[in-house]
Amino acid sequence: MFKQLEFARSQTLKQLEGVAEDDADRVPQLFRNSIRWNAGHIYVVTERFAFQYIGLSLQLPEGFKERFERDTSPLTVSPDVPGSVPTLRELESLLKDQPARIAAALGARLNEPLALPFTTSAGLLLETPAQCLSFNLYHEGMHVNAIKNYKRLLLS
Repeated sequence: MFKQLEFARSQTLKQLEGVAEDDADRVPQLFRNSIRWNAGHIYVVTERFAFQYIGLSLQLPEGFKERFERDTSPLTVSPDVPGSVPTLRELESLLKDQPARIAAALGARLNEPLALPFTTSAGLLLETPAQCLSFNLYHEGMHVNAIKNYKRLLLS
């Protein structure tokens, strides 16, 4: 599981290479999010899947939940959100360090039952950290694909 998480994350980080700060905030026409939002969203959701449902503390910088959680958008985020918008380098650092934190915290706990099972928006019931991380690989892949498509639309 942890090797797969590292691999997926390496692909995410690869897609962020060479993206300029200004380009990271551009939202393609007919879309509602940006490259920066997708990167931040991957980080926030992975924190939730890895730590929240088993009762561990999340490491979310100030304002991340309000900026990058599901159903948020850079087009609608309130200017009152605390904390500053993270740079791409800050996001890359958080994303790079996250898999090792997950492995350290969950190495022996992958098959523990969650205190409260979680049902995804697609209707899949997740009952262990291993199931959460497995589903997270799918989720991260969807957002890496969004980043790839945004780069094609915005940077070509």
